[in-house]
Amino acid sequence: MNILTAEHLKKAYTAERILLKDAAFSLQEGEKVGVIGVNGMGKSTLLKIIAGVAEADEGTVITGNHVKIAYLEQTPLLEHTDSILKSALKGLDTQDGVMEGKARSMLHQLGFSDVSQPVKYLSGGQKKRVALVNVLLQPVEILILDEPTNHLDSEMSGWLEEYLVRFRGAVVMVTHDRYFLDRIVERIVEVEHGSIYSYPGNYADYVALKMQKQNMEQASQRKQKSILKKELAWLARGARARSTKQKAHIQRIEDMLALDGPIEEKRVEMSSAFSRMGKKTIEVKEISKSYGKQKLIEDFTYIFLRGDRIGIIGPNGCGKSTLLKIILGQALPDKGSIELGETIKIGYFSQDNSHMDEAIRAIDYVREVGEYVDTGDGKMSASMLMERFLFDGNMQWTPVGKLSGGERRRLYLLRVLMGAPNVLILDEPTNDLDIQTLTILEDYLDSFDGIVIVVSHDRYFLERLVTRIFAFEGEGCLQQYEGGYLDYLGTAKERRAKEEKSDSFGEAKKNRKESPKGKPRYGEKKLKFTFNEQREYETIEGDVAALEEKLEALEGDMMAHATNSVRLSELSAQKDQIEKELEEKMDRWVYLNELAEKIKASK
Repeated sequence: MNILTAEHLKKAYTAERILLKDAAFSLQEGEKVGVIGVNGMGKSTLLKIIAGVAEADEGTVITGNHVKIAYLEQTPLLEHTDSILKSALKGLDTQDGVMEGKARSMLHQLGFSDVSQPVKYLSGGQKKRVALVNVLLQPVEILILDEPTNHLDSEMSGWLEEYLVRFRGAVVMVTHDRYFLDRIVERIVEVEHGSIYSYPGNYADYVALKMQKQNMEQASQRKQKSILKKELAWLARGARARSTKQKAHIQRIEDMLALDGPIEEKRVEMSSAFSRMGKKTIEVKEISKSYGKQKLIEDFTYIFLRGDRIGIIGPNGCGKSTLLKIILGQALPDKGSIELGETIKIGYFSQDNSHMDEAIRAIDYVREVGEYVDTGDGKMSASMLMERFLFDGNMQWTPVGKLSGGERRRLYLLRVLMGAPNVLILDEPTNDLDIQTLTILEDYLDSFDGIVIVVSHDRYFLERLVTRIFAFEGEGCLQQYEGGYLDYLGTAKERRAKEEKSDSFGEAKKNRKESPKGKPRYGEKKLKFTFNEQREYETIEGDVAALEEKLEALEGDMMAHATNSVRLSELSAQKDQIEKELEEKMDRWVYLNELAEKIKASK
C-alpha cells in the first residue's frame, strides 16, 4: 500500500541552481529505499521535503492517514543544557520507564557510558548518534535518515543494520555506505539533474541496471545519429519542400535535430598531483601514548614503505585520530619518536572541515594553496581543476558558506590534493562524500604513487583500497593484519578462536578429573556430531554452491529484463529469498566447521 506520494516537486535556490524539477517520489508500506546522487544534486532537500521540514516551491506531498514520520537531519541541533539521556528521550512518553530503558540500551550500543553528561561537551559525531537514538525510538511508520552511518564504527554500523532490517516500517535514507545499501534497501532512488530515477533492488543491482541503461541510451543515440546522417544527406541533394510529404519529412528531421541526447553524467575527474619521494619515508619507533589512565598506544613501531595502503580501524575513542596526529606532529608521544624523510610532503584530510572560512569564495579557498599544480596531464590551473571536481564557473565564485555539506567536503579534498602530497593521511574521508566521488577517489588512489594512511569505518572503502590493517584491540595494543578488510575479519576471527581454545584448554586441564588411564570418567559425554549433523556436514558445501549458482543465474536474468519493471520486481523478490537462504546456510556452515574443529581437537 502506498503511504507517501510526492508529485511535480520543484525546488530552486537560484535560476541556475535547480535541485528538483517536476520530480516525483512514492513510498510503499514497509519499503526500504536508499537515496543516492552527486553532492549538491538535492538528496537532503528531497528528504526534508518529504519529511515535512521544508517546502517545495511547487508540487504536493501526500501521506496516508495516521502515518507518522521521524526525521534524522544531517547535522542535528540539540539543546546544549540537556543531558545525553534527556536529548535521546526528547518528545517521547517516558512515564512507564520502558522508553528510558530502551534509550539507555541504544546509547550503550552507540558508545555512551555516562548518559548524564551534558550534550554541550559532545563532538558533532556524538550529537548525531544521540539524535539517531531519539529518531529510532519514535513510534512511527516512516523513518527518514540523512547519513545515519556517519561517525559510526563498524560494530555500531552492524547494530544499526540489524535494527533497520528488523524494523517493520518504511525507511528512506541517504548514505554513502555501499555495504549498508546492499544489506538493507530493496530500491535505489537516484537524484540527478532535477529528476528522480528509481531502480529496483539493492546497490549491486543498481550498478548493473544503471550501466545497462547508459549502454541502451548510447546505442539509441548512435542509431539516431545514423538516421540523421542519412536525412541530412537527403536534404543536401536539394529536395524541394513543395509536397505535404516532403514538408513532413523536413519537419521530422528538424525535430530530431532539436532532440537532446542522453545527458552525459558529470563525473569527478582526478589527475595525480605528486611530489617526488626519497628513500627515507616515515619511521615510527616504539611510540606510546596515554591520556590519564587510558592507554591508547604502547610500543608501536613501523616503517612506512612507498606504495603502502594502510587502513586503521577500531572503536570510537580508541586512539586512531591520536595516532594520525602523532604522525603529523600535531601531538607528541609519551615516549618513542617519529622521523620523516626530507622529501616527505603530507596531505591531511581531517574529519572536521569547520575551519573553512565561509565568507571566502570557493576558488579563492583553492588558490590559497596555489594558482597552478603539476598533474599527470601537465600543468593545470586551480579553475581547471575545480571544473574536474564538478565546480563549474558559477559555483567557483560561490561563497563556501553557500555550499552543501558534501560540496564543502569535496572542495576540501580538492585543496588537499592541490598541494601535490606524496603521503596522504585521510581521517574518515567517506563522511559526507557522495558515492560517485568515492569511487573516483578510489580510482585516484589506485594510481597514486605515494603512501596512503586512512582511518575509516567504511568497510567497502577499506576492502577496495587497503592492503594492510592496523587494528586497535584494547590496552594500547595495535595489531597488524595483512590484506583488506575481509582478510582482517577472517584472520581476527581465527586468532580469537585460537585464543579462546587455548584459554578453554588451559582451564579444562586445570579442572579436569580423569580416571587413572586418562580416559573420560563414567557419565562424561564425548564431543561428537549427531547423526543428522554428520549428514548435513557432508552435504552443506554442495548446498552452498547450488544456492550461489541460483543467485548468479538470477542476476543474469535481471540484467536481461532490465527494462521490464514487473519482471524485475519478481526477480528481485526471488533474489532476496535466495540471499536469505544462502546467509542462513553460510551461518550453519560456519557452525558445523567450528564444531568439526572442536571434535578433532578433543580426540
